[in-house]
Amino acid sequence: MSADTAPEPAPRPRRRRGLVENLGSIVLGFESVVIFLGGLVVYGLNALPEGIPSWWGIVGGSIMAVAMILTAGMLRYPWAIAVGWVLQLLVALGAVLVPALLLVALIFGGMWAYATIGGARIEARTAAGAEPQPPKPPTPPAPDSGRE
Repeated sequence: MSADTAPEPAPRPRRRRGLVENLGSIVLGFESVVIFLGGLVVYGLNALPEGIPSWWGIVGGSIMAVAMILTAGMLRYPWAIAVGWVLQLLVALGAVLVPALLLVALIFGGMWAYATIGGARIEARTAAGAEPQPPKPPTPPAPDSGRE
């Protein structure tokens, strides 16, 4: 066989992503957009303390958005879930600068909690249901009442 006709290796099967990873990456992806826009709000309202240039609001929003996107890509690792919780806390702390960010923190924090806690419960329930169950004994037929 020549090098031109060598068979191609079979493609590697894709890794199965769990429900927590799927839901968590969706939440963090959407939240990253909202947080970037929140950084623009901090800049536009000049909400940073005296002595800090307002453009740092854009920088902070951008850094948070990138951190959320990177964390969304790493959710296959257990430590990334903890990083996601820290990011949710940082968003809540942003309410010190712009109180409306507390609403963002509550909405996305709730979705993050559902994605991580509820998603893990659903996965556990699904895994328990996928285990082979012993067959149930057949139920005897109901007695005939004799009416026709």
